[in-house]
Amino acid sequence: MTEPILVCCDLIKAYPGAAGSAVSGVNLIVRPGEFVCFVGPSGCGKSTVLRMIGGLETPTSGQVLYKGQPVRGVTPGLSMVFQSAALLPWLSVRDNVAFGLRRRGLPAVECRARADHFIQMVGLPSAADRTPRELSGGMRQRAGIARALAMEPEILLLDEPFSALDPETTHELHEQLLRIWQTTNTTMIMISHLIDEALELADRIIVFEMGRVHTELPVALSRPRDVDAQEFMTLRHQLAGLMHR
Repeated sequence: MTEPILVCCDLIKAYPGAAGSAVSGVNLIVRPGEFVCFVGPSGCGKSTVLRMIGGLETPTSGQVLYKGQPVRGVTPGLSMVFQSAALLPWLSVRDNVAFGLRRRGLPAVECRARADHFIQMVGLPSAADRTPRELSGGMRQRAGIARALAMEPEILLLDEPFSALDPETTHELHEQLLRIWQTTNTTMIMISHLIDEALELADRIIVFEMGRVHTELPVALSRPRDVDAQEFMTLRHQLAGLMHR
């Protein structure tokens, strides 16, 4: 069996003054190339776990191992896509996508070439010179995904990236994200609050409850997935039961 690319070892996160722990003893293994979705009610700890994986939060105890090494702060090889694209408003799409590359000290020519490559990958070549205020919400999220991919991560972390978008745009971005995943073989860990979204995208769904992993649900369906197929509807019913107990 393939060695894990990411391991969460007994993660606990407690905040000063809060009653109880936000995360209580989470253990997870993610293998290279997997697409994993975290689901669960608000306040169940899934976002906190994702932030600890990305090095944006420090565990109170336990650790996150990326390729066998502890994650201590923001780590090359892991990139995050947030609910809002968090683009710098005074920069063009191209310059936003290239921002992290420039901070790494890459030559300007390489920064531009890599930025243009990933802008093309997310379907935004005509918007490369526009600023964020000139873009729709869906276009801003595409730019945010391109910026994360430009760092060429082995693991892409996505925190409800489509939650503020309309259903049609969300569907288009689902298809685009799957194409990127299949093309790059990047490991993806995504938070979702939608049952169908998780089932359409994931190889495996992790259900959180009260700061713990409640259930892991494999999704052994071929792609593209038919939401009206009996197997999909059976998994939908099963997942709904787990989330709304």
